[in-house]
Amino acid sequence: MSSSMRQTTDGPSSPMNTDVHRVIPAQPFESLDDYALAGGGAGLRAARATSTDVVLDELEASGLRGRGGAGFPTATKWRTVMQHASNTFRTSVIVNAAEGEPGTFKDRAILRANPYAVIEGALIAAHVVGSRSVTFATKQRFGVELARLRAAIDEVQRAGWCAKVQIEIVEGPAEYLFGEETALLEVVEGRPPFPRIAPPWRRGSIELVRDPSNLDSGSGLAADIEMATEGADSVAPPALVNNVETLANVPAIIALGAAWFRSIGTMETPGTVVCTISGDVPVPTVIEVAAGEPLRSLLDRVGDPKEAGLSPVLAVLMGVSNKVLTAAELDTPISYEGMKAIGGGLGSATFTVVDARTDPLALAAGVSRFLAVESCGQCTPCKQDGLNVFERLRLLGAQGGTQADLATIRQLLGSIADGARCNLAAQHQLVVGGIMDAFDDAIQLHLRPDARPCEPVLITELMSLEAGTASVDELFLTKRSDWTYDANAAADASAIGVDDPGVSPAERQTDHRAGSPAPTPHPAVEPATTAGKV
Repeated sequence: MSSSMRQTTDGPSSPMNTDVHRVIPAQPFESLDDYALAGGGAGLRAARATSTDVVLDELEASGLRGRGGAGFPTATKWRTVMQHASNTFRTSVIVNAAEGEPGTFKDRAILRANPYAVIEGALIAAHVVGSRSVTFATKQRFGVELARLRAAIDEVQRAGWCAKVQIEIVEGPAEYLFGEETALLEVVEGRPPFPRIAPPWRRGSIELVRDPSNLDSGSGLAADIEMATEGADSVAPPALVNNVETLANVPAIIALGAAWFRSIGTMETPGTVVCTISGDVPVPTVIEVAAGEPLRSLLDRVGDPKEAGLSPVLAVLMGVSNKVLTAAELDTPISYEGMKAIGGGLGSATFTVVDARTDPLALAAGVSRFLAVESCGQCTPCKQDGLNVFERLRLLGAQGGTQADLATIRQLLGSIADGARCNLAAQHQLVVGGIMDAFDDAIQLHLRPDARPCEPVLITELMSLEAGTASVDELFLTKRSDWTYDANAAADASAIGVDDPGVSPAERQTDHRAGSPAPTPHPAVEPATTAGKV
């Protein structure tokens, strides 16, 4: 395909290009007119002017992979959703904007600078899969992004871009699991973020059939709706769930073609990757780079750690989803294949630098605390063994321990993912176990009588990243294991909460499918709501 959309880089670039602006423009687009002047809208026009097969072929040739974490081929995902289309209800398109991986801010940066590309990409997706609805699912506490998104949607609607597609925004809770695809669909339907077993391509969002236009002609019987609600394959409407960054790449691919997209990046990870760098670095930032650039080169861009009074790098935490990187692995390329080669994953390109002042045991305990608290409790080993792992790591750091204590922690990690319906428990295994393996010598020091005590590092979501300064959700220190907040809890990462009973969120819900109470909202925002059509 070709069109008049202007390329936002200066031409084909090598993987070492240090100034790439494909998804995040050099200067934020202030209006739809600014976006259109840069070529915005060309992808949507091109998609609507041709067959869906041509669009899918171009997307497939581009090699675009999902930027939400798993890296699944985007065209394959779209085709799978189309193959499982319901005979009764229309497919829905859901934009996953519920960013919550500790240390990442890239989706919010995109929404602030270029919400129009995300909306255009979602409208192209709706055209391809035959959807008449696009739902942006994001967190209610993302006030800046919500305001920007609402204004952009209003402009797009007034400009006539939406045709028959309705766009909604669902404002959800602060919980980490909100970002998991099936849990996100639960929130869209008005329930807590508890992951499902059925994938989105088999059971999407029934809530969207409240609009009669989402029903194909000749259907709509109450019996059909009941069957779909139960997840019957014959009528259940699938949902296409894509991440913000993924959809932001789609318009330019369709406008400029697969070859243009592949002009930078690597064979298996073409295009750019939007990275978040935070932690023990001189200047935390979000930066878009050509895939394949070594991590060390990326870290060099954010300043000299020595001049900032920082110690040498101990590790780089990739959120809480992928293997922690050691200082010896800093030359790893920022690509799916590069991270896979060292036994890791690219995830959401989150790089939280931890310098040598941090005790690895404190890091492991901090990750464990986050995952134990954020577990929903539908799977008992995930929640209860997770809490147990955290408590044992905390005690080991506070008062030392024995080889038997370490063996028990490893044993718990070995079975924590048994029967799990989502990846959170496996992340607990991978990240905490990986830290223990990589820094065994440092952790062994805590078995000595003269060991220096340590407290868990605060691992939690980034709340803001502006002007080279990052701030995290310190109220997470008062979050209890049942997702309530204790206003009287000490701001101390050594505990989950004062007199925390260890009750899981799932145990607090009488029926998480319908009519159940929502979790206590984050103290910084009002109770979560579901917004109407924008």
